[in-house]
Amino acid sequence: MHRDATRLIGKEVYTPRGRLLGEVSNLILDLDLNKVDGIFLDWTDPGLVEDSMAVNVPYRWVQAAGDVVLLRHFPEWVSAGDEDTHATL
Repeated sequence: MHRDATRLIGKEVYTPRGRLLGEVSNLILDLDLNKVDGIFLDWTDPGLVEDSMAVNVPYRWVQAAGDVVLLRHFPEWVSAGDEDTHATL
């Protein structure tokens, strides 16, 4: 599983509306359950994420992964000051 999951690193990530969010730089793995828990983007579109801060997107938000990663969900705006939305979404 982990070897297959590493193919996601370097893939562009798009929001449900087709906007480029960023590029997968790392994976968050749950080794106990042997699954991908999240995708980590260390640069993001400043039009979607305040100050282009890094985000960890829950893998359950991924709709499809192939040549690119397409999300089924992403907030309209992510702010560092939001209580409900931090670098880990």
